[in-house]
Amino acid sequence: MNFDTQNNITLPVLPLRGLVVFPKSLIHFDVGRKRSIVAINKAMKANQLIFLTAQKDAAENEPSIVDLYRTGVIAKVIQVLKQPENTTRIVIEGQCRANIVTPVYDEKCLMAEVKPMPDSEIVKTAGVSALMRTVKREFEKYMESSPRMPSDIIFKVALCKLPGELADFITSNIILDYHIKQTILETLSETERLEEVLDVLVNENFVLKIEDEISQKAKQRIDENQREYLLREQKRVIEEELGEDDNPAAEAEVYLEKIEDLKLDEKSTEMLSKECSKLMKMPYGSQEASVIRTYLDTVLGLPWNKSTKDKLDITKIRKTLDKSHYGLKNIKDRIIEQLAVRAISAKQKGQIICFAGPPGVGKTSIAQSIAKAMGKKSHRIALGGVKDEAEIRGHRKTYIGSMPGRIINALQSAGTNNPLIILDEIDKLSSDYKGDPTSALLEVLDIEQNNKFVDHYIEVPFDLSNVMFITTANDIYEIPAPLRDRMEIIEISSYTREEKLQIAKKHLVPKQLEECGFTSKQVKFTQKALYDLIDFYTHEAGVRTLERLIASILRKCAVKYLEDKIQSFKIDDKAVEKLLGHKKFFPDNVSKVDEIGVVNGLAWTSAGGELLPIEVAVMEGTGKIELTGSLGDVMQESAKTAISCIRSHAVALNIDADFYKNKDIHIHAPEGAVPKDGPSAGITMATAIYSALSCNAVKHRVAMTGEITLRGKVLPIGGLKEKSMAAFKTGINTVIIPKENEQDLQDIDKAVLDKVTFIPVESFSEVIALAVNNTPKVTDREWSKINIAPTGIDKQINTMRQ
Repeated sequence: MNFDTQNNITLPVLPLRGLVVFPKSLIHFDVGRKRSIVAINKAMKANQLIFLTAQKDAAENEPSIVDLYRTGVIAKVIQVLKQPENTTRIVIEGQCRANIVTPVYDEKCLMAEVKPMPDSEIVKTAGVSALMRTVKREFEKYMESSPRMPSDIIFKVALCKLPGELADFITSNIILDYHIKQTILETLSETERLEEVLDVLVNENFVLKIEDEISQKAKQRIDENQREYLLREQKRVIEEELGEDDNPAAEAEVYLEKIEDLKLDEKSTEMLSKECSKLMKMPYGSQEASVIRTYLDTVLGLPWNKSTKDKLDITKIRKTLDKSHYGLKNIKDRIIEQLAVRAISAKQKGQIICFAGPPGVGKTSIAQSIAKAMGKKSHRIALGGVKDEAEIRGHRKTYIGSMPGRIINALQSAGTNNPLIILDEIDKLSSDYKGDPTSALLEVLDIEQNNKFVDHYIEVPFDLSNVMFITTANDIYEIPAPLRDRMEIIEISSYTREEKLQIAKKHLVPKQLEECGFTSKQVKFTQKALYDLIDFYTHEAGVRTLERLIASILRKCAVKYLEDKIQSFKIDDKAVEKLLGHKKFFPDNVSKVDEIGVVNGLAWTSAGGELLPIEVAVMEGTGKIELTGSLGDVMQESAKTAISCIRSHAVALNIDADFYKNKDIHIHAPEGAVPKDGPSAGITMATAIYSALSCNAVKHRVAMTGEITLRGKVLPIGGLKEKSMAAFKTGINTVIIPKENEQDLQDIDKAVLDKVTFIPVESFSEVIALAVNNTPKVTDREWSKINIAPTGIDKQINTMRQ
């Protein structure tokens, strides 16, 4: 199509993103912008001509005429195809170059007045012919190095007779930045345009040659099937060409200097030096070199000679611990004792202490407070569910993905060689086919052996003797005996009602007030409200649920503060029930009258002490014994022992000696769905059986605990502190305990001792004399017949009867 160069043409303008169209080129592309589609439709309605030019900035979404290059191509729209998603595919053919003369205003699309600039006829001289041959030859080289080009292009290049036509065709078919293509499009002189194309081809061929050389060098070093190695080698060759080659020898020298600075023992230094020698001989990018490098970094990153100075001012430390935790006197005294020794003698090494107690009593938090008070770095290791020995000792570094064990990781994290490491839930460790982690801990928690602890990954002895280990456990009997023997066990009992109240007032309420954004003036908890939370909404040994309930109340207060604009809150017992709903737990009910066959026992649970009434019914029968109430094996044996004890003492106790033949005995522990076990209800069951057989009522304000033997002796029990609190809460005024537990009365809360009388006993005869009404006095002669010595407690019996 011929154009008049003297007359300008007004055409719709189609901006192109990153694309330059040349004259006589036939291409297709998708159009999505609305104004561009309008421009195409306008061209189709006229003479199918449209002006194509590239955007200066391809990121511009709505360009104006000033955002476009002035030089473009007048093209003819050959075909328009509608595509999904509101796009249009067009096929166009470039006609001739043109320049924008002036923009033409149109609301719907870009319009401009353009001036056609067709190539002028040129005289083909020898120089032009030589230039064209050179360009074709360089293009053939380009084709050889770039196999992605279609093979028929070289044939089409041969058909180009004019230099401008050749330049345009080659430029439109090679991969170039569109700015370079635009520069060639704007060059009107055909010879100059062809020279520019020649420069581009020569530069591209040079770059392709370098790429090929790099590829060839890499291929000579590696096997074709090792793709990863191929990539590494290509990278290495590139770095060599750029002069950035890594020097493994220099890297190894740096590692050797760091090893010397550690001043380890001769054997350890020699071992690490061998690893450096291996690294020196390996290619930088090899996989084994990476493993050695990681190993050396891990070893050198350990705090071999870094330690912190412990704070030994025991007065300040005691104040810090008292401020952070209420109670826990045994733990605080033990830590103070250790620091006192450290202050006198520097020979004291790290200790292994185990805090054992029910959940929620502050074992882990007091351990962290100890570290803070002493100025030690601390790290907690959760051992719950750990089954693999490698978790403690680490993996051999020959394995893929190997790493040090948790002890070494804890030292890395702490950054010192004398931190406090908390081994949390040590009783939850288990074992499988991968090994037994408890056995691995035997060396870690042995003061005599852990000065040369060897992790499988590190393989160099590390001194753990300066580390202070504190372990926590709920049940010490779940810990294997050899491991338990290595630890000093400090038992933490469940909190009493008074202790929970003090903890709530001094710690839980202030903490939750701060977290919820309230002040102590805005929200006030009454003592009665806190007692209600403890008694009627929680049933636990610790204070976790109590803290959650306090937080729940404050959250509800926050809602009222925002919605109802209430500025202050007083939380009393009525407010607690209104905010939390009805009461969830109720105290144990004690009978208000003396009953036959009903005795108040005392039981220990993880949530504290409880009243455990035992009921016995005696019926005419054939000597059957029925045990109900989800009794465990030990408790069932205690019941049988109690029956045998009474049967052997039947004459002395003045009951029918043949009751085992003509009576059926049913022993029941209420709350049958709750499992119960243990020997401490022995005297309780024996007293209930005796009461039922003798038809003598048991005093309803007397409770008891103790194990019974066949000979009627009362043996010691555990958990007396918790059991005494249960008696105190339920209004019991007398508690019968084993004689051997008399020294445990020192641990009983003073408020309990003021309200409850504790009477130690040695035999069952003393128990029934104290607890059962109308009990006949057993003479020395009668007891001697059954080989049980009299106890001489007439004064106590007379006092109780009065």
